[in-house]
Amino acid sequence: MATLTCPNCATEVKPDDLICFTCGANLPRTRARDDDAPPANTVMQEYLRPQDRASTISPTVLRLSFPTGNVEVPAGTTLLLGRDPAESLVAAAFAEYENVSRRHATVTVDDGGHASVRDENSTNGTFVNGDRVLPGVAVRLADGDILRLAADVTAEVMLPRQQPDPASFSRPDER
Repeated sequence: MATLTCPNCATEVKPDDLICFTCGANLPRTRARDDDAPPANTVMQEYLRPQDRASTISPTVLRLSFPTGNVEVPAGTTLLLGRDPAESLVAAAFAEYENVSRRHATVTVDDGGHASVRDENSTNGTFVNGDRVLPGVAVRLADGDILRLAADVTAEVMLPRQQPDPASFSRPDER
């Protein structure tokens, strides 16, 4: 099997990645089910150089595995999911899904690596493990969760295991 590389920086990429996480370039996507179809759109995501970030930011990356490819969100960033290319850096991933709103949901990974999703008043709803997310309310995401946009766009949430926060530990009462 041939090694796939980014057309911009020649870094090795995975077949289901939508962007190059080294330089931020769009990666071409091909449709396996229809060879005669025109080339698919590419997806753009903001590139954040690790040396530009504070050293207290977790290296955690949230990965959402959608049918159209993976979307990765580094710690300390927010990403809008939706069909409007002027609003969403990953709009091409949802171009064929008319039931996904232009501004559907926002995914956030804080500096500590904790992920959440918030519905942006979408028409057809955002769901985590089958439960509807209320518009404007952030819901925590965990590794293995299933995120669904509208009726049929699902993604598995992959989030590296977090170390317990020492501040959350409590001492047994001394008697």
